[in-house]
Amino acid sequence: MFAHITTQRQLQRTHVISRNASSRTLHTHLSIAIAIALSCTAVQVQAADNSQTYNELPVPEAAFEYETVEMPQSVTTQSGKVISKEFIAQQAKLFSECTQVQSSAARLACFDKVAEQGKTPSYTMTKQPVDLAKTFKTTISGNPQVVFVEENSTNTFSDESATANQQSTTNSFDTVADNQQEAQVLENVGVTQTDIEKYTPLSLAYDLDQNSERGTWTVRPYRPTYLLPLFYTFDPNLNPSTPSQEIEPFDSNDIRETELKFQLSLKSKVAEDLFDTSADLWFGYTQESHWQVYNEDNSRPFRATDYQPEIFLTQPVTADLPFGGRLRMLGAGAVHHSNGQDDPLSRSWNRAYLMAGAEWGKLSVIPRLWARVNGDSSSDDDNPDIEDYMGYGDIKFLYDLPAEQSISGTLRYNPSTNKGAAQIDYIYPLSENVNGMVQLFQGYGESIVDYNHENTSIGFGIVLNDWKGL
Repeated sequence: MFAHITTQRQLQRTHVISRNASSRTLHTHLSIAIAIALSCTAVQVQAADNSQTYNELPVPEAAFEYETVEMPQSVTTQSGKVISKEFIAQQAKLFSECTQVQSSAARLACFDKVAEQGKTPSYTMTKQPVDLAKTFKTTISGNPQVVFVEENSTNTFSDESATANQQSTTNSFDTVADNQQEAQVLENVGVTQTDIEKYTPLSLAYDLDQNSERGTWTVRPYRPTYLLPLFYTFDPNLNPSTPSQEIEPFDSNDIRETELKFQLSLKSKVAEDLFDTSADLWFGYTQESHWQVYNEDNSRPFRATDYQPEIFLTQPVTADLPFGGRLRMLGAGAVHHSNGQDDPLSRSWNRAYLMAGAEWGKLSVIPRLWARVNGDSSSDDDNPDIEDYMGYGDIKFLYDLPAEQSISGTLRYNPSTNKGAAQIDYIYPLSENVNGMVQLFQGYGESIVDYNHENTSIGFGIVLNDWKGL
């Protein structure tokens, strides 16, 4: 009898083992073993494991030897239930089919559904998002109230609506499956769109479907954490200035085109399930530095460092969006942004913002709208025209590509001044815990000291596997 499999991490480890098996016999034995284990133990698959991401790879030492596994005629569970040989074979077949799904969220949902078919209980507390459509209807009808999505609402419908729902679910698989075969696997196993949403980057990043086992006051990933040893700037800012600050001149030897750039970003949940809802309060911190590590003539100084502490609130919601999208989250926050420099290089501003989180299949989008909250008098403002260049909001996005690759970035634009910026990050796997990264930037505000300087730059480096972020 195998040891109890109780976490998603072990389920993922077994998946990678089966995928990398060197022979068909080993693969078959592995599938049989997994089916028996799933059928005989109380499996609890948790959406937010000890990692932010939805595809954590296992350590090689986690492999087990299955060469001696033989197919039993039946297995008796701890509760006394007898599992037949046919059921074990069917579970093995379903599990093996799940390994063919490339989308991380859909693959984990597939594993979870196979485990549920073993009739094993789940003790994970799920969240109830706010149903925006119904909440809006009660408001305009004169009886305003917050309406939550009922936990079993997706399972209660007539035959006609069931047919329509099945068709809608099949269509939605087109946005998460790489081909028709994968979509068919998900349909055969019984995976629904709701199942997949539990494992999407947006859900795992902000605990939209269930609270992470990490709880509160623990460090978790936020924005991408990366190191770009080679970062080339085509037009360095040799004369940083603002309308209220004097010009600080530099020459081409003071600021060289090639430097090192890194970003560290983390967050922690301060409180969860506030106001008798599923709202969570978070604290976040992001630091981005440009280091002239190749400038040996000037003692390799840090050219610029941006500090951004912030606090924000997230509320899981649900609402349909055009083109098959789903609104998953609403939020609000406040952020301080400064570089910690003395005059005339000092730059800082404070903002309050509203945000939302939406998904279209493999595409996750977080738009924000902000308003400046100026704590200084106008005469002491380091950068009075910063909104002309940084705009009044941004859009962050993440799109999952095949083979564990992704494209993410940030877009900003001010239509009144026709100024903005675009940063695009391409991420591809290098090893179990590290991904390669290529970063492109064009526009204003690559760092806050350069908020009014237009620049184009490109960087090459690595990003931590669990810290791709949103």
